[in-house]
Amino acid sequence: MALACEVLAIGTELLLGQVVDTNSAWIGERLAEAGISCYYQAKVGDNHDRIVAALHSALGRSDAVICCGGLGPTQDDITREAIAEVMGVGLRRDQAIEAGLRERFRGRDVPVSNYRQADVPEGSTPVLASVGTAPGLICPVGGKVVYAVPGVPSEMREMVGGPVIEDLVARSGEQATVRSRFLRVWGVPESKVAEVVAPRLGALEGGPTTIAFLANVTEGVRVRITARASGPDATAKATAALDAEEAALRELLGGAVGGVDDEGLEVVVGRLLAHAGLRLAVAESMTGGLVSARLTSVPGASRWFAGGVVSYTPQVKRSVLGVGPGPVVTSEAAQEMAAGVRQALGADVAVSLTGVAGPDAQEDQPVGTLFVGLDLQGEVSARKAVLGGGGRQLVRERAATYALDMLRQHLLQAH
Repeated sequence: MALACEVLAIGTELLLGQVVDTNSAWIGERLAEAGISCYYQAKVGDNHDRIVAALHSALGRSDAVICCGGLGPTQDDITREAIAEVMGVGLRRDQAIEAGLRERFRGRDVPVSNYRQADVPEGSTPVLASVGTAPGLICPVGGKVVYAVPGVPSEMREMVGGPVIEDLVARSGEQATVRSRFLRVWGVPESKVAEVVAPRLGALEGGPTTIAFLANVTEGVRVRITARASGPDATAKATAALDAEEAALRELLGGAVGGVDDEGLEVVVGRLLAHAGLRLAVAESMTGGLVSARLTSVPGASRWFAGGVVSYTPQVKRSVLGVGPGPVVTSEAAQEMAAGVRQALGADVAVSLTGVAGPDAQEDQPVGTLFVGLDLQGEVSARKAVLGGGGRQLVRERAATYALDMLRQHLLQAH
């Protein structure tokens, strides 16, 4: 069985929500890349007894624990003392660390509290830092090990990405990796996605490749493929397994699969426009520029994105985009907005959005109503959607995603 390592993030600020724990996620990714299993992650405040209890609990079920945080010079930095108690040893002053602290302060007086960072548990191996002053620790506990690394992300990454992972791999006695890939599925509910790919779940059961689903209220469903492989060519084997499973899933899901990994709809739409040699214009009302912002976040967007018009009031819709008299939260208005912005900006393709973000209904249309207009080289159409509630910002984000996916589908059909 592969070596298992837990992550224990230490700091009361994490529990109070004052600091978001991004370190544990980063450490989890590095462990997976090295083929080290991570089944548990936890957070604990700056309390000696609770840290000791958390360490005992983690060591009771895992081979290794990475403690992140609590190695600084202040009174609430008590990770060293807690680990020493778990090891059943005292602290010793490490002369090399002490000398390094003096050198770092370049002749200035070293605050007495800083020297606490030179106190390490007996039997531990310090990990000196080139970034920051807090050293890390490698602490044997019976046949298991506890690693202590600073909570400052840059300092943590230097230690975990180097000495910690190297030591874990050596202890595991094998070359392995766990790699994941995400297929981003739009326009299909999570339950339907699971139903469609059920044959693959059955085929993979008990094997080194797995599938899981991660839904997002504004960005559709991500289907995660995870593959574990070992041996000298572990990375190549894992990549081949991911490629094979992606092909199988695409066969089942078809055009619902858009981006891969971090590729959002804006990246996919941009790629389709560039491939077809088309330039896009956008007219936005309820989304107030969200669609344009997403599109322009893509490097090189100027090659295929002409620009956008935020036509928030009826007057601007009429004077700038040529929308006729009457209600503006309608299919007809959406079509006129799309045609108007395409002509105004000299684009080949245009998408428009008009609707009701809330908090109140408008023109007898309930909150969450959306009309998306499309003008594909003079062929104009529109579609209505009811996105539901959840708050004004959520409705706007859903609307932007809906419009981009509608454009993606039409571009796929047209080319």
